[in-house]
Amino acid sequence: MSKQIWNNLSLDVAVSIQSELTCKIKSSGCNVETIKTIAGVDLAYWKKDTKEYAVCCIVVLEKESKCITESKFSFGEVNVPYIPGCLAFRELPLILETTQKLDSVPDLYMFDGNGYLHPRHMGIATHASFFLNKPTIGVAKNYYKIKDVEYTMPSNEKFAYTDIVVDGEIYGRVLRTMKDVRPIFLSVGNYIDLDSATKLVCELTNNESHIPIPTRLADLETHKMRGILERNNL
Repeated sequence: MSKQIWNNLSLDVAVSIQSELTCKIKSSGCNVETIKTIAGVDLAYWKKDTKEYAVCCIVVLEKESKCITESKFSFGEVNVPYIPGCLAFRELPLILETTQKLDSVPDLYMFDGNGYLHPRHMGIATHASFFLNKPTIGVAKNYYKIKDVEYTMPSNEKFAYTDIVVDGEIYGRVLRTMKDVRPIFLSVGNYIDLDSATKLVCELTNNESHIPIPTRLADLETHKMRGILERNNL
């Protein structure tokens, strides 16, 4: 995927691309029991003078042991404009560049962001799936409100959840991964159903944070690498 292709991206073109992909989403096909490795994906941004940069970090874990098997990153100038609801167009080039550095192909990718929980069901976790050809899950820290629909807070119990329903359709899930913590906002990306995605996220959350381990480690790594790159003027 060339960054130059999307440099002059317009809202109409972006929405058209998303709409074409929406009908190809498959909310099934993944048996979580067969998943062995999971990649957490996140990006961090910074500005220098008039230019904007980003770093993408991917941390791969063994599901059973929760041990890191590898960690890769890519960084560069971001030239693709920000368009609300079209963040994937900015992030995908660096994400795909980083996946190409991995020594092995993860069984599933978990993104710090949304998937189906998006006006056109095309958050980064879903959009990226068409290039990765693997099951994907979106885990966001904040709620992306759609059509002014508010969410219902789940009860204050570990693994309690409520569904986010828009026009009679379930877009995502509000999940409390432990008692007395803020919930996360879970949605499928592609090739997996919501209940399976929920089961996997619960399995991959420990007492260190309410965020699942893969995306938490990717988030920590992006902040570390951003600091290093900024200090070295890269």
